[in-house]
Amino acid sequence: MSATDTRLAWNRVALYTTLGLLVAFYLSPLESAVMTAFKTQTGFFETSPLVPPGPSTFTLDAWGQAFERLESGLVNSLLFTIPATVLSATLGSLVAYGLTNTNWRGQAFVLVLLIAGIFIPYQSVLVPLSRFWAIVDVASLFSWLEPVANNEGLVALAVTHTAYGVPITTLLFRAHYKALDDSMLEAARLDGASIAKIYARIVLPLSIPMFAVALIYQFTNIWNDLLFALVLVQNPANDVVTMSLTSLKGSMVSQYNLQMAGAFITALPTLLVYVLFGEQFAEGVAGGGA
Repeated sequence: MSATDTRLAWNRVALYTTLGLLVAFYLSPLESAVMTAFKTQTGFFETSPLVPPGPSTFTLDAWGQAFERLESGLVNSLLFTIPATVLSATLGSLVAYGLTNTNWRGQAFVLVLLIAGIFIPYQSVLVPLSRFWAIVDVASLFSWLEPVANNEGLVALAVTHTAYGVPITTLLFRAHYKALDDSMLEAARLDGASIAKIYARIVLPLSIPMFAVALIYQFTNIWNDLLFALVLVQNPANDVVTMSLTSLKGSMVSQYNLQMAGAFITALPTLLVYVLFGEQFAEGVAGGGA
């Protein structure tokens, strides 16, 4: 083996060693969390967090207890996260189409407002937001529709996250629509197709990868939100999963295995979404702005 080949081999060994150490460094907190979730409380204190549980310290009780305490929050989170995710992605697609493939006065101003909406921090709207929903009074407004009236906090969260999600989803879809082949759209216009028909027959089918990106992005953000939930949810029966997760901390003694199991259960829906739509997500990210 020549000196050059030897040098390249050692460089490759050094590179892979460095990458392996970095992977171990970044994954060690996750590994310790998994190990903690499967340990008894005594086992956690008697062994290192990175050491797997032994026969005397292994238990699944924390997972059962965590799921039992988070079950209601999981259902509530799904009840408002799914509608908010679908609505914000759908509205973002329609708004982006209107800002990209049609011409009308005021387009630039509307686009500027949408971009500005992305940078409005949640904290700055908490007081007006709570006052707004106090004035709207969902329970009275939908007294004739019991499921809505009894879940006013979830309705408020769904509408709020939909409104907050439209600006970012609009920009995502607008980048995608700007990259579409204009010749297809122009041919459809020459054939007499209306704006709505062009969107339904041409634009929408080509938007599936970008819908995957918008849906995953929105679902993750909405599912993980705690700030709006703390302000808008007044009825304990409407507590979402992030609120329920904070209750696992305990007041006197911290049950670390219970908290770790609860954290993984809370994160499971977002992981499933990535697994189910990962291919479309990668396609949308790769081709969305091309």
